[in-house]
Amino acid sequence: MARSPFTLAASVSSALPGAAVVGAAELTEGSDSRYDSALVTLADGKRVVVRAPVDADADRELVADTRALRALTPGVRGLLPFAAPTLLGTARLDGFTAVVQEFVPGYRVDAAHIPAGRGVAWSLGAAIARVHGLPHAVARDAGLRIRTSADVRVDAERLLDRAEATGSLPFGLLRRWSTALGADRLWRFETTVTLGGVDPSRFVLTDTAAGPTVTGLLAWNGLGVGDPAEDLRWLASAPNARDDVLEAYGEAAHHTPDAALASRARLYAELEFARWLAHGHETGAARVVEDAVALLTALDEGVRDEPLLEDEHSSVDDALEILERTPATATAARDTSMQTDTYDPALLAAYLADQETAEQADIETIPIDLSDWTPDGGSSDHRPANPPAPDEPALSSDEAEDRDPEHAESARNALRRWAGND
Repeated sequence: MARSPFTLAASVSSALPGAAVVGAAELTEGSDSRYDSALVTLADGKRVVVRAPVDADADRELVADTRALRALTPGVRGLLPFAAPTLLGTARLDGFTAVVQEFVPGYRVDAAHIPAGRGVAWSLGAAIARVHGLPHAVARDAGLRIRTSADVRVDAERLLDRAEATGSLPFGLLRRWSTALGADRLWRFETTVTLGGVDPSRFVLTDTAAGPTVTGLLAWNGLGVGDPAEDLRWLASAPNARDDVLEAYGEAAHHTPDAALASRARLYAELEFARWLAHGHETGAARVVEDAVALLTALDEGVRDEPLLEDEHSSVDDALEILERTPATATAARDTSMQTDTYDPALLAAYLADQETAEQADIETIPIDLSDWTPDGGSSDHRPANPPAPDEPALSSDEAEDRDPEHAESARNALRRWAGND
């Protein structure tokens, strides 16, 4: 049963001794009921947000977010042209960690509805580049996850191994992704501080004289060092904005982006389908597997004649690279344990669907203005697609079936409509 705003407001009093609460209202975050949230008004006029997880999975994510926010020292925050929530305190509630943060006002835009041009797309690209420009010490000093380019490649290989082990992966996609994983030129990149695959709806925007401008970023739980392309995989769901985001990113980046950045971002977007399949198979969730197979089949048909890499089918160098990476004799089996499980069936469906289909799939696409919020009303938000910790246990079959029934149904319906309109 969802906690009331007044119950959550009591957590504010516990987390902030001496704070006087004068008002509380529900704050709907669109997080699939994974968190109970409230917007609380204090006697000094300050508005704060309190969030409490409803299960262990959400609790781990919230703890990771808290850890990352603590790594953002005043000096680090001064390097960013936008705000990150200020962590005010924590409290224990029903065995979980309730977090109190300052409220960051603004509005958000769903990936599928980011228009082309020097507006939202340009501001998002520049904002992501600024995060990637932070020094590695931000993550290293906080003990956050650090991966090399080789580590990133191995993680992708393990994910493909997991998907292939299901026996349900279309051969065309297996060949396409194996070719990409075997192409050394795709994996020659400089690691950066990343957000672990941020969803653009987690950025808060404000209209300024220069146009829509990113003024805040709410989700930091995936903070670490890794592949900058992971934070751009959402571009697969924003085809109209893709070129502008990449151009803005390139102009704002502290170093020249590698030539294969966009190709890896596309690869990561496609591999989310494989992750969804592997998750369903490993947890024994029949509905998840059914959804994943349908999505993969449609993806296979859609990209069959579209190379992921330039000159993919004629590159002698890539062919030699693959041969060099193929052992002459069988080697020990790779570790195919679960690394991460970040998936959103509705987002995967939107990747295949056009704008109209995305609207029909009940994906929130209208910008949400929070700047004029009053305690009489709530606000809505989108769930981020952030990976849990690498050692996070898989969901049971029943949990996987019940985890996101509405999203799974939206994905299935969107796919069918897309297939019918193709």
